[in-house]
Amino acid sequence: MSYLSKMSKTVVFHEAGKPEVLKVEQLEVPAPGPQEVRIQVKSIGINRADAMYRQGMYIENPVFPAKLGYEAAGIIEAVGTDVTNLTVGDVVNVIPGFSLHNYSSYAEYILMPSYAVHKYPTNLSYDQAASLWTSYSTMYGMIVHSGKLKSGEFVVINAASSSAGLAAIQITNYVGGISIALTTSPKKKEALLKAGASHVIVTSEEDIAAEVLKITNNIGAHLILDPVVGAKFSNLLSSVAENGRVFVYGALSHEPAVFPAFEVMLKTPTIKGYSAIEVLGNMEVLMQAIAFIDKGVAEGKLNPIIDKIFNLDEIVVAHNYLESNQQFGKIVVKI
Repeated sequence: MSYLSKMSKTVVFHEAGKPEVLKVEQLEVPAPGPQEVRIQVKSIGINRADAMYRQGMYIENPVFPAKLGYEAAGIIEAVGTDVTNLTVGDVVNVIPGFSLHNYSSYAEYILMPSYAVHKYPTNLSYDQAASLWTSYSTMYGMIVHSGKLKSGEFVVINAASSSAGLAAIQITNYVGGISIALTTSPKKKEALLKAGASHVIVTSEEDIAAEVLKITNNIGAHLILDPVVGAKFSNLLSSVAENGRVFVYGALSHEPAVFPAFEVMLKTPTIKGYSAIEVLGNMEVLMQAIAFIDKGVAEGKLNPIIDKIFNLDEIVVAHNYLESNQQFGKIVVKI
């Protein structure tokens, strides 16, 4: 079947930098190739990876003029000749697992490879569906696949009010773990408890290691998820259990980190840098993640929390808000 091209409002940037480099331009979106689909976008999920790519500080450098965005939800309105598992009218979301040099999601109409397009459980809204895969697949990888969390084990979740942190709380609860959420803001403590955290530590007021040891009866955290590092990294590592697992999946703090050599020698934890590519780049693991997440969503146990919604023309405002760290959950752009 042949389709005409579409004109589409699309976010583009011509140089790396602050959110102000982002521009909304009218671009032509061609008919899908043999293994592609074209999606009429309803909602777009905003991620820190998008901001890092925009700044030229990501795992791949932007090629200008560059586009960005890994997540979206919408309706398929054209399919390529070789696509057999999707059809026009399907309600879908996008699973990250492609290069931003080839595909992107910040637009009214987008092309996507069919392997990255998924018919999600119907109990999600477009906004929630666009907020799912980056956060939940990353946390599945650390907690379930690599972390092998067992029921009753303790998980310390740093920057817990982010969309990834909230996904970690839900997945921890789903597999029977005990979540200990960290936040710098006293104002977010009650919201984190309401979101399902078993315990909350306000790191601007409380000592992390002392509080974790108190909560765990001196056992420590079996699993630590840290996207911050920085000055409190030593104190955070001091809370680990014997033979615990520590995942570093970001560097939100630009302060130097101190390594607690004695604690590490004493407790022999595994400390590992983590990237979502361990799930998204391995088809077997990705299929396991999709089955796990779809089941949790269908059961109402995994439920993306939306913080604030912007429209496409407000993309600069949305990125400035992302970098303000005020959010509690996911930032979404609605079309």
